[in-house]
Amino acid sequence: MHTRRSSRSLRTGGILLAAALLASACSASASTSSVGSATAAADVTPAALPKAPPAALASYYGQKVRWRGCGVPGFECATLKAPLDYDKPAQGDIRLAVTRKKATGPGKRLGSLFVNPGGPGGSAVGYVQAYAGIGYPAAVRARYDMVAIDPRGVARSEPVECLDGRDMDTYTQTDTTPDDARETTELVDAYKEFAEACGAHAPGLLRHVSTVETARDMDVVRAVLGDRKLNYVGASYGTFLGATYAGLFPGRAGRLVLDGAMDPSLPARRMNLDQTAGFETAFQSFAKDCVQQPDCPLGTKGTSTAEVGRNLKAFFTRLDAHPIPTGDADGRRLGEALATTGVIAAMYDESSWAQLREALTSAIKEKDGAGLLVLSDSYYERDADGRYSNLMSANAAVNCLDLPPAYDTPEEVERALPSFEKASPVFGEGLAWASLSCAYWPVGATGEPHRIEARGAAPIVVVGTTRDPATPYRWARALAAQLTSARLLTYEGDGHTAYGRGSACIDSTINAYLLRGTPPTNGKRCS
Repeated sequence: MHTRRSSRSLRTGGILLAAALLASACSASASTSSVGSATAAADVTPAALPKAPPAALASYYGQKVRWRGCGVPGFECATLKAPLDYDKPAQGDIRLAVTRKKATGPGKRLGSLFVNPGGPGGSAVGYVQAYAGIGYPAAVRARYDMVAIDPRGVARSEPVECLDGRDMDTYTQTDTTPDDARETTELVDAYKEFAEACGAHAPGLLRHVSTVETARDMDVVRAVLGDRKLNYVGASYGTFLGATYAGLFPGRAGRLVLDGAMDPSLPARRMNLDQTAGFETAFQSFAKDCVQQPDCPLGTKGTSTAEVGRNLKAFFTRLDAHPIPTGDADGRRLGEALATTGVIAAMYDESSWAQLREALTSAIKEKDGAGLLVLSDSYYERDADGRYSNLMSANAAVNCLDLPPAYDTPEEVERALPSFEKASPVFGEGLAWASLSCAYWPVGATGEPHRIEARGAAPIVVVGTTRDPATPYRWARALAAQLTSARLLTYEGDGHTAYGRGSACIDSTINAYLLRGTPPTNGKRCS
């Protein structure tokens, strides 16, 4: 969820699945008027696709790949085609960007290892070229060709585009904690303008960027590369993509690692509340650590986590009324929205906590918002020239197509506010309003909450981190319970995802599975 933002992304690959304050909250789900039906998990289990691809797709499965240099040492790139609409393949193609770094040896080649960093909207091509293809364990890179596909609508694969840089600056600064009817209308208008801009760019494409279609694209690329089965490591939203693949093609699921797992059965109101609580859990860990440090601007030894939270919330409230300077060349000031996003960005990885303390100290004590703006910009993938990647556009496009919106009206959000604020006194209000963003999307959703069982698949490793802010640990347990061949691997710790984040136990367990096909004992725990 996103390899250019920060060291967090480079190590973990887990990205934006989380609710960016003005992005659609992660994989928003069923919109209903009944609170009960909107919080219960779904029992629907979609059927697997036929084992043999239909004749109408033969030209896609049989296409030849033509590799070329792509300006990154050791990597080669190609463009492959897939049908825009799998139900009507004769109506046109979509072009998919693919990159590969061939196995370096020694040892017998194990085929391709596909990787996806999450999002939705993260560039898998960028991720493998910047990190996975050079930073994964040498033994894994020696035996596997490292492969990535930018999902349809993302980065190099016919990207969804919505607002330009200046308009995105305005959008990301929109107040997401409206205090009155006027501010509520402004927030709703911002969501509508964003959705309309996306719809105006490529209305046909918006109907065909679902996770199911991307999973089918992965099967086409698997076949073109000559792999009998798909071997895959997916982080964050990438776990939903990988599990979807296993559900559609259980007989072709090879060694799958799903790290920072999502629960596809949850409707949005439950999912968004779970995630809100996850960020609160992560913030409490930060708060406990912060007050032990001499430079904590939110309290001192003996200050309770609740008081630290109240101090941060009070700071946000002051920014809401009086944004502070940042020194930004485009004149942006730090208001509540950007500050909150900056704090959330640091919740993904405990190694960012020192940076967050420094940024908060500058903002609170010196009225200098530059540090928090840097964190916020990294989260939104905004560069120093004011250009944004298409992360936020693709994130909304995929989420709003995969499942219907959590809420349809501001009134529904207002009724839900107490439950969100209970889940997180610090972040609950903003995350509740973020759940409204898909309500105005120009294309109707094509999916619904569902279970994934993948009956007949080889063992699948599902990884959960106990204090993960973006994909709460309960989601990993839930997905592992759904997948009939799952082995749950638990990391007892902080941060988003676990593989490659410093746990020798986690890394050696996953490496053994990838290299020797030896899955862990179900329920194994690491720290």
